[in-house]
Amino acid sequence: MNDDRVIRVEQACLDLVAAGKEITVEAVAARAGIGRATIYRHPELNAVVHEHRQRGHDAITLTGLTVQIDQLRQGLEAVAARVRHHEELLRRLNRSATKQKK
Repeated sequence: MNDDRVIRVEQACLDLVAAGKEITVEAVAARAGIGRATIYRHPELNAVVHEHRQRGHDAITLTGLTVQIDQLRQGLEAVAARVRHHEELLRRLNRSATKQKK
């Protein structure tokens, strides 16, 4: 596969997003200067278009935003639990060190 085509398709998708336009195979092909059939024939090119299209849909819909917020909340809760665990370990170590000094 020609890496240049992958880069051109990726850039075309980014340009369309920046312009606020819908990502379609037709629009990407026109902007990248390649044929639509080329995108359909090469799975890696088609995957780039599909990924950008999916990202756009997920970010725009209320459901997509809700899912992203929930994932971020779960990640933050996991980090907070880990921090609490480490703080407890530090308290135990400090108590142990204080007892050994006496």
